[in-house]
Amino acid sequence: MNAPTTHFSPITALSPLDGRYAAKLALLRPIMSEHGYMQRRVQVEVSWFIALSDAGFSEFKPLTTGARAYLLGLVKNFSEADSTAIKEIEKTTNHDVKAVEYWIKSKFEARPELEKAAEFVHFACTSEDINNTSHALQLRSGRDQVLLPGLDRIVLKLREMAHLYAAVPMLSRTHGQTASPTTVGKEMANVLVRLQAAAERIAAVKILAKMNGAVGNYNAHLAAWPGFDWEAFSRSVIETPEPNGLGLNFQPYSIQIEPHDYMAELFDAVARANTILIDLSRDVWGYVSLGYFKQRLKAGEIGSSTMPHKVNPIDFENAEGNLGLANALLRHLSEKLPISRWQRDLTDSTVLRNIGVAFGYATLAYSSLLTGLNKLELNEEALAADLDAAWEVLAEPIQTVMRRYGVPGAYEKLKEVTRGQSVTREALHGLIASLEIPQAEKDRLLAMTPGSYTGMAVALARRV
Repeated sequence: MNAPTTHFSPITALSPLDGRYAAKLALLRPIMSEHGYMQRRVQVEVSWFIALSDAGFSEFKPLTTGARAYLLGLVKNFSEADSTAIKEIEKTTNHDVKAVEYWIKSKFEARPELEKAAEFVHFACTSEDINNTSHALQLRSGRDQVLLPGLDRIVLKLREMAHLYAAVPMLSRTHGQTASPTTVGKEMANVLVRLQAAAERIAAVKILAKMNGAVGNYNAHLAAWPGFDWEAFSRSVIETPEPNGLGLNFQPYSIQIEPHDYMAELFDAVARANTILIDLSRDVWGYVSLGYFKQRLKAGEIGSSTMPHKVNPIDFENAEGNLGLANALLRHLSEKLPISRWQRDLTDSTVLRNIGVAFGYATLAYSSLLTGLNKLELNEEALAADLDAAWEVLAEPIQTVMRRYGVPGAYEKLKEVTRGQSVTREALHGLIASLEIPQAEKDRLLAMTPGSYTGMAVALARRV
């Protein structure tokens, strides 16, 4: 057996997110990686430090414009080399947040104004004051810059399809059996409306953060300055827009950790959107199987290694699989994170490091699904042939009109003609001709075909 490799590359990555699919997650990686986490920790520490200088304490005078610009530059220009330097410090401290504090202080060298105030870095903070705010910043960016835009692109594609195919009739299949016709566009509109509502719920989740010390009571803060309104100060740092503050929502009550209830709400909301997309992926997969859609291939692509005729619906299968992985992680996160023994345990710490994995699988799935939707070509001939072989679906309108005019046993008469047997146009027309209803109604029913019996489907599809 070969000796284990120590060189990391996409081909040796343990997770396909950093291996096979690495290029597809380039937007998410700077946000949700440990490097992204490090940068936001530095951002929080710097924001707190600058705010302390403006708090009116005689021991910490307001920073000069130059010092503020330099500190904000540490955040803006934070590089992978800076993350690596912090990791080197962590080898000694064995504490990741303390390593960030020491790294910031190391950047004060040869700057007397900052060196003098160095002990106000991480002042009165517990590690979770920095961590929970950093996670909040990551989640906000991951949601707003990656997840929601990914869903928006699918929404736009579904709207395009809803309008383009609004008037293309399609046989419905309830319980897998032929049922009242719809249109292709209306079926896309159904998903579009659901997905829009789900995305709105994701966007509506308030991203919360706390900076209130070791058990949420500002103990250390008040020990230093008993008369100062630390709660108002903390709220200001958290809620003031970036770059002077963090632009988050203030959480007034916590133990050592922010309760994570908002995280559970967010993850559940994302999982609900993902479930809608699993439903869509399976349905489109089925429509491809029925021949309703063809799939465009790029030159040189192979659908099957042994069957040259095949074009497999792999994008929808990949989407379904990755949405399932995302939801498994999101549901564990939403169930586990709001639970902490007494004022703090560390079970959340290792779990929180996998938020990026959950978002990664969701992002990958959105990309695969959109790729699949963009490859689809409608096969109107197959749709028309299916409808023409399903005249039994007109039993519903015929018996409904019969009921309107008081024809006794309308449902039962149609059941005798249609249930469990092949129904022809001629048989239905013969029944219509025999009905004791106004001639105008007979003519209307005789003119009806499975393809024209779509109700409000066209209008509903065009309305979205």
